[in-house]
Amino acid sequence: MKKRFATLLLFSTVFFFGTAVQMGIIDEVIWIVGDEAIFRSEVEEQRLRAQYEGITIDGDPNCIIPEQLAIQKLFLHQAMLDSIEVSEGMVINQVEQQLNWYIAQIGSRERLEEYFGKPLARIREDLRELIRNQMIIQQVQQQLIGNINPTPARVRRFYNSLPSDSIPIIPTQVEVQIISVEPPIPIEETERIKERLRGFAERVNSGTTDFSLLARMYSEDVESARRGGEIGFMGRGQLVSEYAAVAFNLQTDRVSRVVETEFGFHIIQLIERRGDRINTRHILLKPRVSTEARNRAIQTMDSVANLIRTDRMTFEQSVLHFSQDRNTALNAGLMLNERTGTSRFEYQHLPAEVARVVHNMNIGEISRPFSMVNPANGKEVIAIVRLRSRVETRTANLRDDYQFVKSMYESRRGSEIIEEWIQRKIRETYINIDPAWINCDFQFPGWLK
Repeated sequence: MKKRFATLLLFSTVFFFGTAVQMGIIDEVIWIVGDEAIFRSEVEEQRLRAQYEGITIDGDPNCIIPEQLAIQKLFLHQAMLDSIEVSEGMVINQVEQQLNWYIAQIGSRERLEEYFGKPLARIREDLRELIRNQMIIQQVQQQLIGNINPTPARVRRFYNSLPSDSIPIIPTQVEVQIISVEPPIPIEETERIKERLRGFAERVNSGTTDFSLLARMYSEDVESARRGGEIGFMGRGQLVSEYAAVAFNLQTDRVSRVVETEFGFHIIQLIERRGDRINTRHILLKPRVSTEARNRAIQTMDSVANLIRTDRMTFEQSVLHFSQDRNTALNAGLMLNERTGTSRFEYQHLPAEVARVVHNMNIGEISRPFSMVNPANGKEVIAIVRLRSRVETRTANLRDDYQFVKSMYESRRGSEIIEEWIQRKIRETYINIDPAWINCDFQFPGWLK
């Protein structure tokens, strides 16, 4: 729990920045690390944030939090010595993502400003410093562990050194091949959607209705709809090309023509431009598949499944002839797990519809056609799947789980290197702790000199 809390501290100060002042807490220096001070207010802000987030601190917060803040200062000092810098563009990108998350949780920019008691521009600047520090610390850590060389011999020795009760259990994993098609959308349905969006645009441009209100009521992008359609500052490369081409040519507050992307149809309003990044809001509507089109697609996929079952065509040949899933069409239909970079999935990491279908299938079996939502774009597709392989729940072993064990070794060795470095830096750095804050069981020895 202590290590988990340490990683969370990197984001924490912003959430309760200024809280100690608002509560009338008298500030004081409680630690000095090198040339840097740690204030009592910082500790209180971290404690309140953990309480708000429901994070359990395994021990006395007045011991754990100052120690973790001190460790951060050791890393930042090393970064200064090594002249480590981070891309300001990457910092800004993460700042905007974090701000968008805060706004989604609180409900609006106005409520966010009220909560922190400061304008959004000040909140943004505070968050920028914190995220920059986090990225710098990550670079220092990466330099420290960058020379880990996980040779097969080292991985094998690591595995053999593990007590039997420490070897992880690997849940059941499956490999799944898929063929999917999108039922065609009738022209009439497309025109109905486009006409509805044109009506929204006219209402906004005429001043009779607020864009944000329409987005909250009607947009099918659920996440941004909660924020009145606002998606936050994005660069051109972060947006799908059709959306970006229109959005970057808009005048502030004007509403675009109807734009079609792989996700559906949009109208867009430009909120603000900042250099090569823009903040926009949009309304997304998705055409509905008709019952008739869905049934025709099911019949088609049923025929394809029968071709495979009767050996008139292999599954791989059917993928090339019929599948419209561009993520798997050139990979024999094999689904790839973005979490691991492999083709193996635990059931919980498959799309829900696929997991339900393959759970009781036999290896090599072809499913009946079923409807699912394409996770890449949110559109309805009709699919059949083949269960290529299943590895049942087991204790991790080097033959089947070498990459998993290798990752364990890299993680364990990386933690050891970082802990050794922290202990060495503590010995080399001037540390002074207020006597009222020393009665602690610290994670690292050597703070009290």
